[in-house]
Amino acid sequence: MRIGIVSQWYSPEPIFIADNLAAELVARGHTVRVLTAFPNYPQGRIYPGFRQRWGYRSTTGGLTLHRVPIYPSHDSSAARRAMNLLSFAATSSIAALRHLADVDAIYAYSPPPTTFAGPALLGRIRRIPTVLHVQDMWPESVTASALAPGGRVGRAIDSGLAATMRRIYRASAGIAVIAPSMAELVVERGADPGRVRVVLNWTDERLFRPETPTDAAREALGHRGRRTIMYAGNLGPFQRVGTAIRAAAAVADRVDLVFVGSGTEEPQARRLADELGAGNVRFLGRQPPDRMAELYAAADYQLITLRDLPGLRGTVPSKLQAALACGVPVIVSANGDAARLVTAAGVGLACPAEDWAALADRFAMAAATGDDEVAAIGRRARQVYLERMSLRVGVDQIEDMLLKAAATGGCG
Repeated sequence: MRIGIVSQWYSPEPIFIADNLAAELVARGHTVRVLTAFPNYPQGRIYPGFRQRWGYRSTTGGLTLHRVPIYPSHDSSAARRAMNLLSFAATSSIAALRHLADVDAIYAYSPPPTTFAGPALLGRIRRIPTVLHVQDMWPESVTASALAPGGRVGRAIDSGLAATMRRIYRASAGIAVIAPSMAELVVERGADPGRVRVVLNWTDERLFRPETPTDAAREALGHRGRRTIMYAGNLGPFQRVGTAIRAAAAVADRVDLVFVGSGTEEPQARRLADELGAGNVRFLGRQPPDRMAELYAAADYQLITLRDLPGLRGTVPSKLQAALACGVPVIVSANGDAARLVTAAGVGLACPAEDWAALADRFAMAAATGDDEVAAIGRRARQVYLERMSLRVGVDQIEDMLLKAAATGGCG
């Protein structure tokens, strides 16, 4: 089958779903054409070695990659971020008319939903069906962020985005969502229930895998013979890492909390740790991707925190899959599917979002758990990943959705 993949982000950017999917579909005998932008995420600057231009194309085996120009930005300006998304919608739509005109089906990665512009055009002109892969919910991801304006303008943006999402859901031949609650939300907002399927994300299996703990990694995390809890990823407004810092300060004699990563909330998080005198909280900063599995192995638990927002209850953060793939137990401070999944699968501990006292209790429980039991939970975590979240399992489902969309020609 000839498959088009449209994603604003693609390798070498650190968003791997579309990249992994393309490679696996080619390995299964499909011909794949990828339409993406010139790499600029997360710095908002075009990567060294790339020069924006029309006509960029590379072919390797059954995979052809087309890149289109974009307005690069990923800063705190709402206007510039909007230009970034809208510019890809425009340039990818123009390019899609040529590069994806004869594919059998299209896979579109969202966010941003502006990725759907080109597929929507081809759906109308050539009746090419599109499977939409929804990673988070709009408009919540926009209107709940620090970039969103308030008042009448904010309400207008919310209303406009909500209407746009309804049209996109109805026009999609299939919709893959990453959590059960997300499936319910997209159906409430206009999607045909028969076209919606829960497909748990996989992680980048080239990077995240079980490793033997090394002395160097334990030293980097500041291991000192106590339960070491590691938070890996973005320190942003949706993560509420202050909850974790307060919880760690409350049990400072029993656990160490190490942040590996950075983000807009890092300065505030550091100030809070200083104010609380939390000497058991450390910040390691961003680390090379190929070092992460080693650091995961050196920690006893991985931590996941989310804000208490309705749109986030159907979110399963990618750091959960990374932890399970590495065979590491998790502690989740969140409401919704991520917490339910961890509890039901027996791969760690969970508590409500933004409740530092409850999280401190889970930290204390982790500290009191014996080494043998922690190791057993880690082995179970790895097995759960392989059976429910692996690349093979995920692509099986996406491939099936694409084959059915091509067979039925389903366009909204």
